[in-house]
Amino acid sequence: MSPSKVPAVELEVEGRTVRVSSPDKLYFPELGLTKLDVVQYFVSVGDGILGALLDRPTTLERWPKGVFEGAKLATRMDSTGDAFYQKRVPQGAPDYVRTARIAFPSGRTADEVAPSELAVVAWAANLGTLTFHPWPVLGDDVESPDQIRIDLDPQPGTDFSDAARVAPHVRELLQEHGMEGTPKTSGGRGIHIFVPIEPRWSFVEARRATIAFGRELERRMPSEVTMRWWKEERGQKIFIDYNQMARDRTIASAYSIRTNPRATVSAPLRWDEVADVAPDDFTVRTMPARFAEVGDLFAPLVARTTPRYSIESLLELAERQESDEGEGDLPYPPEYPKMPGEPKRVQPSKDRDRPRE
Repeated sequence: MSPSKVPAVELEVEGRTVRVSSPDKLYFPELGLTKLDVVQYFVSVGDGILGALLDRPTTLERWPKGVFEGAKLATRMDSTGDAFYQKRVPQGAPDYVRTARIAFPSGRTADEVAPSELAVVAWAANLGTLTFHPWPVLGDDVESPDQIRIDLDPQPGTDFSDAARVAPHVRELLQEHGMEGTPKTSGGRGIHIFVPIEPRWSFVEARRATIAFGRELERRMPSEVTMRWWKEERGQKIFIDYNQMARDRTIASAYSIRTNPRATVSAPLRWDEVADVAPDDFTVRTMPARFAEVGDLFAPLVARTTPRYSIESLLELAERQESDEGEGDLPYPPEYPKMPGEPKRVQPSKDRDRPRE
């Protein structure tokens, strides 16, 4: 005889009733964390996770079977897997789930979830969403980014501590351009720095500004930072992933859960603690207490609540780099159509026309 099924649990989330089915289902078996634990985690950091997602088209990274050894995430190249990205609003969504229509590089469109209240986050978590991937735009203007996102991505041979050494230099360069950024752990080995900007520029312009920023940082720190798109050219450095500012490329939100056995989360940081923390300091079990103590350190990024910065000086820097140094555009991700002004999208070791030393 099979064991009796644990009944669903109903949670009251800011005036909404959210049903949690199979609440005892193990999502992180090594830690004993259940689906209900996951939903309650997001509620416990409610102001933070909602602020990070508020009114933003958001891709849901769903792990309905939980995180277990050998679990695989479906990709563009391989649609099989135990987990998947949900870019269109799921069928049967409650009527309070708002959406925003976005366009992919291919020209196709989709109506994505655009969270407007905490119950939407809890509902998505019940569907197995562990990581939320918001666009850097708001639902009422999906063509104009309101954030620059600087992704410090450690390459093989480097780790979080190397990204942490680079991060203060990112802040210094931002301040030279009249900006301030908010850092967070990626939940893995990297660091993300988000900068609120005026929604006056296109994705192409925001990406161009990010490239200019990364190139200047690389010029100042050539032994530690790289802007090389091709992995074979990066070396043991911190890669500034400029293509995170391309259309339809997203970064895990603050407070999202990362899908590793330790259940780490993407944790906003104060600048004075970047050098002293490690990714494993912030997990589903530890973050609620930290959030209660320090509050939402990512509040400067909440939509429409704080001053936005201009990227004009970065675009001027891009112009100088292009005119004085001959630095043009850089490759886009492989799934993108060929973009105007983009260089050859060929791996250097396979480029027959590349000059050889």
